[in-house]
Amino acid sequence: MTPEQMLRALRMANDVAKAALADGHHPFGAVLVAPDGHSILLTQGNVDSVNHAEAVLARRAAEQWDAQTLWACTLVTTVEPCAMCAGTQYWAHIGRLVYGMSERRLLDLTGNHAENPTLDLPCRDVFQRGQKAIEVVGPVPAVEEEIAELHRTFWSRT
Repeated sequence: MTPEQMLRALRMANDVAKAALADGHHPFGAVLVAPDGHSILLTQGNVDSVNHAEAVLARRAAEQWDAQTLWACTLVTTVEPCAMCAGTQYWAHIGRLVYGMSERRLLDLTGNHAENPTLDLPCRDVFQRGQKAIEVVGPVPAVEEEIAELHRTFWSRT
């Protein structure tokens, strides 16, 4: 994906996060980008504290496409995937990840929030323990503040 395609997809994922928020869920969003770097195959907002946007999207993708196809796709998400979501992406065979804001930054924004007991475990560390080389891009400074503002507003209200 080009930098412009990444920014477009990250902003789309943030729109999905806004829609999840409007539906009463936590403000996380993810999109699956096709191998062409442009076409969006799936979108997914956060469902609940166990069904995160990235994990649900990865499971749905694995049901619809084979591993070879998914290896050429990119999961684009607003916030760095937690250990559960990174593991689900790994097992779904999605070869690339782009995220806007780090898990550590999310922890700084949420603190010890009962609804989001954030793990301070970078997804790169999870992927490095595996046998497949998942390409990771993030955080992306050009959209980080847009994403952080949505979380800053949400977590200060709850």
